[in-house]
Amino acid sequence: MSGRRKKSRKPRKRRSPGTKVTRLFQRPVQHQEAEPVIRLTHVSVHYNNGTPALEDISFTLQRGERVAVVGPNGAGKSTLFKVIAGILSPTSGRVDVYGHAPHGHICIAYVPQRSQVDWSFPVTVADVVMMGRVGKLGLLRWPRRRDWEIVRESLRLVGMEELASRQIGELSGGQQQRVFIARALAQEAEILLMDEPFAGLDMPSQEVFFRVLDRLREREVTVLISTHDLNQAAGRFDRLILLNRRLIAMGRAKEVLTQEHLLAAYGGRVTMLDTDDGTVMVSDTCCSRGMDHA
Repeated sequence: MSGRRKKSRKPRKRRSPGTKVTRLFQRPVQHQEAEPVIRLTHVSVHYNNGTPALEDISFTLQRGERVAVVGPNGAGKSTLFKVIAGILSPTSGRVDVYGHAPHGHICIAYVPQRSQVDWSFPVTVADVVMMGRVGKLGLLRWPRRRDWEIVRESLRLVGMEELASRQIGELSGGQQQRVFIARALAQEAEILLMDEPFAGLDMPSQEVFFRVLDRLREREVTVLISTHDLNQAAGRFDRLILLNRRLIAMGRAKEVLTQEHLLAAYGGRVTMLDTDDGTVMVSDTCCSRGMDHA
């Protein structure tokens, strides 16, 4: 019998609302404008025990696209976002943002799942949005009048200006998501990655959220969002990425959400309902959480 003792896992740390996931204080890399905004080339990620989280993922995204990442729980959606943001390094393959590795880019705004954020962190709404300016300010500079003007304008665009002095933990789920979008605006982000931002939001809150995303489209911000709602993904996004550790399909909804692709991704965990307007796909993994208001 082996005398080895199993290593205990350290508890996962919850991020404060202002945690930056990119390397803020490096000199920003110069974009190669002729290159795609995001390009993944044969990217694989394996856990320490060798289990694959992502396998041989390749795709490109162009400026201003709004793309939904869908797939069952454990499909690797969060891992995909962390690889693009530069938090995780792929085991093999390459990630490029405007022709360079993601490290050093301050144009990427990444918003993790709400369950991973410590909402008790003592900061106001304005403080969180100002954290988006850190990459522009540098390590030793204090915010100037222009930076606070950008913060106020960002909050105004998402309808949160009146709550600027409110503690972030006092907000509803929908309001918290809008604050994170305001932080991305203040950051002058060109890429927004949001991991399950609709989880727990009721329909009115989601409509407010999409109106804000429409404003980001006007600025040609590339938006990548993970969601379990296949119907919403089909109706509100330019393209879909169907993922289950490997890339099952990518393209417009009618090209991606086919019976063959859905069975490959979900197995028996998806119900297909025929309607007069076409075929509606309903996943049993969505809509299982409580709802928050905007």
